[in-house]
Amino acid sequence: MVKHRNNCILDIIRIFPPCGTFFDVGGGNGFVSLALRSAGVDVVLVEPGFIGAKNARMRGLDAVICSTLEESGFNPHSLPAVGIFDVIEHINDDDAFLLLLHELLIPNGRLYLTVPAYQWLWSVTDKNSGHFRRYSLPEILGKLKKNGFCIEYASYFFMLLIFPTFLFRVLPDRLGFRKNRSTKGYLRELSLSSNWMNRMFDCIFDMERKLIGKGLPFGGSCLVVVKACENF
Repeated sequence: MVKHRNNCILDIIRIFPPCGTFFDVGGGNGFVSLALRSAGVDVVLVEPGFIGAKNARMRGLDAVICSTLEESGFNPHSLPAVGIFDVIEHINDDDAFLLLLHELLIPNGRLYLTVPAYQWLWSVTDKNSGHFRRYSLPEILGKLKKNGFCIEYASYFFMLLIFPTFLFRVLPDRLGFRKNRSTKGYLRELSLSSNWMNRMFDCIFDMERKLIGKGLPFGGSCLVVVKACENF
């Protein structure tokens, strides 16, 4: 799953390349940053968690800043490109965070983001993961426009995951069968446990990657590219 998400992000970054150093904000252990660096992108990881930042350094990332974006000390209009991949669903005031990103990006600097899709897919997994919400594509685009961004690209992805997510997470929760499952337990539910399933998922994910440049109509996550509007 992580590999497919990284591949989709890289595919879109090739279509909408950054105009300078790419700041991977809230990038955790550095999996996206490492994929970006392997693709030739000059990347800096900004991660507030000490353990995540340490793990990223141990994995070979040299440019790691252990800080929140608010405390990072970046000057206004100084960042050419920022990625926030599965980040803003963890932030209570997402509008304030998007405004801060607009303030820090250079005029027409690009923001790349992913978020989990559809509030109706909310389950206890989201709660255990520290999520405040999930987004439909129109909802996240509306927030971005409201906070000074011009839309360049928007799509869903992970089309295959909607049904198993609803079946194995959402439905049991709503029926009251499970209230306090661990995040690891949910990850096991969606893990690929056989060769034929691996092959099936790989085929479907390959097809999704071929289509994602044109935009996909539904999926378990959203992928968006926007520019910081100059006249905001």
